[in-house]
Amino acid sequence: MAQVEKRGGLLRKSSASKKPLKEKVVLMYDEIFMTEDPSKCSPRFWEELFLMKVNLEYLEGKLESLDGEELMKIKDNINCLFQHCIQALGEEHPIRVVNALQTLCALIRGVHQKNKSTSGFDIINMLMGFDKAELCMKNLMESLDSLLCAEGSESLKSLCLKLLLCLVTVTDNISQNTILEYVMINSIFEAILQILSHPLSRREHGYDAVVLLALLVNYRKYESVNPYIVKLSIVDDEATLNGMGLVIAQALSEYNRQYKDKEEEHQSGFFSALTNMVGSMFIADAHEKISVQTNEAILLALYEAVHLNRNFITVLAQSHPEMGLVTTPVSPAPTAPATPLGTTPPSSDVISSVELPLDADVQTSNLLITFLKYSSIVMQDTKDEHRLHSGKLCLIILTCIAEDQYANAFLHDDNMNFRVNLHRMPMRHRKKAADKNLPCRPLVCAVLDLMVEFIVTHMMKEFPMDLYVRCIQVVHKLLCYQKKCRVRLHYTWRELWSVLRLSTNAGQWKEAASKVTHALVNIRAIINHFNPKIESYAAVNHISQLSEEQVLEVVRANYDTLTLKLQDGLDQYERYSEQHKEAAFFKELVRSISTNVRRNLAFHTLSQEVLLKEFSTIS
Repeated sequence: MAQVEKRGGLLRKSSASKKPLKEKVVLMYDEIFMTEDPSKCSPRFWEELFLMKVNLEYLEGKLESLDGEELMKIKDNINCLFQHCIQALGEEHPIRVVNALQTLCALIRGVHQKNKSTSGFDIINMLMGFDKAELCMKNLMESLDSLLCAEGSESLKSLCLKLLLCLVTVTDNISQNTILEYVMINSIFEAILQILSHPLSRREHGYDAVVLLALLVNYRKYESVNPYIVKLSIVDDEATLNGMGLVIAQALSEYNRQYKDKEEEHQSGFFSALTNMVGSMFIADAHEKISVQTNEAILLALYEAVHLNRNFITVLAQSHPEMGLVTTPVSPAPTAPATPLGTTPPSSDVISSVELPLDADVQTSNLLITFLKYSSIVMQDTKDEHRLHSGKLCLIILTCIAEDQYANAFLHDDNMNFRVNLHRMPMRHRKKAADKNLPCRPLVCAVLDLMVEFIVTHMMKEFPMDLYVRCIQVVHKLLCYQKKCRVRLHYTWRELWSVLRLSTNAGQWKEAASKVTHALVNIRAIINHFNPKIESYAAVNHISQLSEEQVLEVVRANYDTLTLKLQDGLDQYERYSEQHKEAAFFKELVRSISTNVRRNLAFHTLSQEVLLKEFSTIS
């Protein structure tokens, strides 16, 4: 018997003499692409269509193959298909609902490909018709909201979120996506929060929900009142905020783990042995090959939460008891997405497990520590555009944290000490610090370490001035808090002053360097005043190395003769403002994220067999 192959909706027999046979669903699609109403000859056409397994590849390809004029000729049928998809979302039979969701995704993606300036039609008109758009979108959003909030199939919820992500990212610039006006009017904010607040739904859909929320918050955020911004800024439910923090922490943790794995693999490989033989001559080149794709989408979500919601600041310092304590559900989990959204999201088994053991302090880790580790990795190499954007966003997030009174309180709390193993760039003139030698210190020390690390490892010819200034601003704001609250931090300040001094050498930014040099006049005065006194004390008393108490005695004895220049306003700074200074950056960042999400969005990951098995108990 001749074998049957299936390709692009065609059932092709191995015999070359036979014409290829088309699937029934493909034949039905072909009828839709005719100018006649397909239900005229077949009254049950639409009912039968949603019982057929969707052929995404064929439907999208057919839409893309038509030019604008041809597509306009079948506009009524496209509108009719869109409306019947929405009606099918209210059906009791879950297979119909799944097929309707997948068809909607294919329609939106396919029509988007024709939404060019040369084609001369509007995507809303093509999908729904202007006269019915408001009612269609209202019904669609209400159906999606109901499916997301219902205690039903996890597969349906997954498809609902993918459809929403498809709607949001249908254009590169989401602020030009007119469809989102209806998503603003018919809010699904509460449905997203419900997903984040419930452990099971968060484990399955938390990543998609957080990315979706981050994108919705950025729709015309400077031009009009965005209800998602308003609602996010006033969320105070602890379970919801902790849930959001947990999703972000796990995504960043997964990135850190992937980097750690690659680093260990690299160090144990042939190249590591070679560099040891030649005295680590090529250590910088070797390090550059350790690359893990950055996750700007999840970082944007963290920024929006920190920037908009002061209640979220408390989440930064809280450990997540669910990590390691969540039990695996008895019911079979849906198939994990085969394709990531922008970057690889953590899988279900990762989310339900303990925070990935990057170091010995995993038991007392929290979102801020995980974020600092992530920052220490992405900020190492800023030559790559994505890493540059990630590094800049990390510093903006740290700027917001450094300005917050409550954040500063726990950063400087002596009763909250942690070992934070930041990643340090391999350099020829220093050895890598052993993890076991890391001291337990307040978290502010780790923030300062990160700023110093960036400055000392980026003394390059093409000086990254923008990032450098942001580092200094973070340090300045932390110092302002310490002065205001009279906090005396036990920190090795020598490293910070050293990198500031090194950064004043001649180069591309001579003028800026001279200003820094001038601003260090008091530090130089202190050094020049006390160094001779300390050396004299040691010589007179025949002591080769003074203790801290002896140095302090010399300082106290000679403090009255120290002359310093009085400088006003050092404890004041300009507060961070996104709209006035960072709007262009975020516009490009969101455009990049939107493109990534759309490119990697997969709707065909749920096989018909999996769905039938999941719905087998449903009558």
